[in-house]
Amino acid sequence: MNYNARLQKFQKHIQDKVDLVFLPISADLRYMMGVPRDVPSFGAVLHPGMWLEGAWLTPDHDPILTLPRMTAEFGGLSDTKANLRILGDHDDPHTLLRDILSGFNVPHKPRIAVSDSTRGETLVGLQGLYPKAAFSSATALLNPLRRIKSDAEIEVMRRAGKVTESAFEAVLKQLKHGMTELDIISEVDLQLRRHGALGPSFTTSMYNSGPNYPLIFGKREEKWLRRLEPPVALLFDFGAAFEGYCYDYGRTVAFGQPDEEFQRVYDLVMASQAAGIAALKAGHTTAQTDAAARAVIEQAGYGEEFRHRLGHAIGLDVHEAPFLTASDHTPLEPGMLFTIEPSITQFDNFSARVEDVVVVGENEGLKLTNGFQSLHVVD
Repeated sequence: MNYNARLQKFQKHIQDKVDLVFLPISADLRYMMGVPRDVPSFGAVLHPGMWLEGAWLTPDHDPILTLPRMTAEFGGLSDTKANLRILGDHDDPHTLLRDILSGFNVPHKPRIAVSDSTRGETLVGLQGLYPKAAFSSATALLNPLRRIKSDAEIEVMRRAGKVTESAFEAVLKQLKHGMTELDIISEVDLQLRRHGALGPSFTTSMYNSGPNYPLIFGKREEKWLRRLEPPVALLFDFGAAFEGYCYDYGRTVAFGQPDEEFQRVYDLVMASQAAGIAALKAGHTTAQTDAAARAVIEQAGYGEEFRHRLGHAIGLDVHEAPFLTASDHTPLEPGMLFTIEPSITQFDNFSARVEDVVVVGENEGLKLTNGFQSLHVVD
């Protein structure tokens, strides 16, 4: 990835818009400088001065990366090629920040843009230094640059899809009646890592339903231990974290031979995805793509069961703007990446979903994963 070109383009983009930008360790910083992220934790992991963790830049000054010593040393970032300033365990973070920003010639009433994932503590610290600062979103400023993927980015996503689909193929070989949802999710996460992923790009999820298995959203501890016996639909939602990028993938599996209703629901979902992919082309809008896919399911009488948005942009984050919804009217451009993920979710009957990452094309979308198009049955 050409990070220097990205930096120069961004600095030109923010001229006359902001005076200072802060990017914490996040997808925004990975995009701008290549600084990696670690596997996230459920609870907060804190180091002294962690609110300074990230990069500071202006339209005219290259980034300075500030890291607590623990992050730099134990996070393996001490050898980064960036202009690095390390905060000692007993140093004052405010003193370090004042020293950095004094060299940036930040005005008394600065316009400061911060990534959406910035810690509240960072904003409090900046507010203390600049009581009259006006804050805005650096993520929103970066999004127009991030949403069009380069050929190199698309190739990484294609490889992430291959890892994801290879993991799914391995999972299918392990599926047996009587497994719990927790058994299956654990197998998915294991196979992702075995096939080259850093781990799951988000919490691996399943939405299982059938006449004897009411659909449950959330409440993981409640549904994880249900033993799954035929007839039941298994709906997979997972993806690989790979070389900093996120894949998002979905398929449906039947425990037991599907009846007519189950097969009809599955076929409708696949037809809906095909319509959405055909509409994901330059000159259309995000709303038009959503409408094309949704019409297939609505016309078949399952409109209320299509509860989810059709999709979202994707790349360094799992969910990126813009979104494939009726209220989003973003013009589509070649190189954008979206999930196309129609579903029919029924609370007391069989459900189905499918999901692939798709590149916006001149005439139609191009899927990055193409396997397992038929309903997989475990007898």
